[in-house]
Amino acid sequence: MTSVGEHLPPTTTPRRLPPFLHTRLGGLPRAFWALWAGSFVNRLGTMVEPFLAFYLTGVRGFSVTATGAVLALFGLGSVFSQTLGGVLADRVGRRATLSGGMLATAAAMLALGYVTATPVVVAVVFVLGVAIDIYRPASQALVADLVSPADRPRAYGLLFWAINLGFAVAMVFGGTLSRAGFSWLFWIDAVTCAVFAGLVWRAVPETRTRRADREPGGFADVLRDRVAVASVLIVFGYAFVYLQAYSTLPLAMRHAGLPPQAYGLAMAVNGVGIVIVQPLTVAWLNRRDASRVLAAGMATVGLGFGLTALAGSTPVFAATVLVWTLGEVLFASVSSAIIADLAPPHLRGRYGGLYGTAFSVAALLGPLGGSWLLGHGAWLPWVTCAALCAASGAGALALGPAVRGRRKGLTV
Repeated sequence: MTSVGEHLPPTTTPRRLPPFLHTRLGGLPRAFWALWAGSFVNRLGTMVEPFLAFYLTGVRGFSVTATGAVLALFGLGSVFSQTLGGVLADRVGRRATLSGGMLATAAAMLALGYVTATPVVVAVVFVLGVAIDIYRPASQALVADLVSPADRPRAYGLLFWAINLGFAVAMVFGGTLSRAGFSWLFWIDAVTCAVFAGLVWRAVPETRTRRADREPGGFADVLRDRVAVASVLIVFGYAFVYLQAYSTLPLAMRHAGLPPQAYGLAMAVNGVGIVIVQPLTVAWLNRRDASRVLAAGMATVGLGFGLTALAGSTPVFAATVLVWTLGEVLFASVSSAIIADLAPPHLRGRYGGLYGTAFSVAALLGPLGGSWLLGHGAWLPWVTCAALCAASGAGALALGPAVRGRRKGLTV
C-alpha cells in the first residue's frame, strides 16, 4: 500500500540549479523544504532546554541534587513523548501532530517561564518533557511520505544539517540572552515553536493514508517486526555512546584538570564539523548501501570515543570529537531512512516513535552508566563505548540483507 503523500504532485525544486547544488538540493518536494525551513527556525530558538539547569539553580533556587532530579523527570517525559507522538502521527495525522506538538511545547515553555511554586515548576517541566518531542515521529514520517526511498538518505541528511546549524546559532545567542534575563529564552523558544507549527500547517499537506484505505495496526505490530526491533536496539547502543559527549565527557575533561571553556571549545568542533562535512558528503552517501554506511558511522563514532581514553589536553580532546563527528554524520544520514524503509506507510509514525524512544531511554541511562564507569577507571567508559559501537556496527551489517530486502520491496 502506498501513502497519500506518494501521490502528491511533483512540486520539486527547479532543475536550473548548478550541478553541484542539484545533486544535493534538487528533486525534493516543496513541502519537504517547508518542513526543512520550519525545523531550522525551531532549532534557532532552542534555548530553554540547554540552559534549563542554569535556570532551575540560578533563578528558581533549586539545589544541584534537586535540579538533577527535575531534569531526570524531564527525560522521563521525553520517553513518553516520542511514543505518544508516533501514535498520534498515525491516528490523527502527521501535520496535526507536528503542529499541535509544537503549540503544546510553546505553551509549556511560557508556563515554565512564569510559574514560581516549586511543585508547579516540577509538574510543568514534566509536561514540557512530554510535549517537546511529540513532533519528531511526525517529522520523520512526513519525510518518508514526501520523499522517494532513493532520496530519503539525502533528505534526512539535509534535515540533520539544518537542525545542527540552527542549534549552533542558538547556543551562541542563548548564552548571551540568558544574561539579559531568562524570560527572553522562554519567549524566543515559544515563538519559534509557533512559527514551525504555522509553517507546517500552511505549507505541508497531510500525507497520512486515508482512513478508508488504512490498514489496521498498532505498536504490537511494530514490536513483532524483528528487523525493526533489532535495528532500534542497535540504535540504542549507538545512542548510549553518543550521549556520553554531554554527560561523561565534561566530567572526564574536568578530571584531566581542564576548565569548562575547554569542553566548550572541544564540542564546538562537533557543530562546525557537521555544518562543513555533511553538505560535502550527502550526494556520495546517497549512492552507498545504507546498512554499510550505518556500520561505518558506528565504527567511526566508537573509534572517536575510544581514543578519548588517550586524551589529556584540549587539542587532543577536540581531535577525538572531530573523529566521532565524522561518524555521527554517517549515522545521521542513513539511520532514519532505514527505519522509514522498514515501516509500512500506515505505521511510519509508530516506527519513528520507537526509534526516537531509543535515544530518550539512552538519555536517561547514559549519564548513569557513564559516570559509574568513570568512577571505576578514567579509561573504562571509552573502552566500553568503543566495544558497544563495534557490536552495534556488526549488528547493522548482520541486518543488512534484511534491510536491503525490505528496501527492494519498496522500489519494485
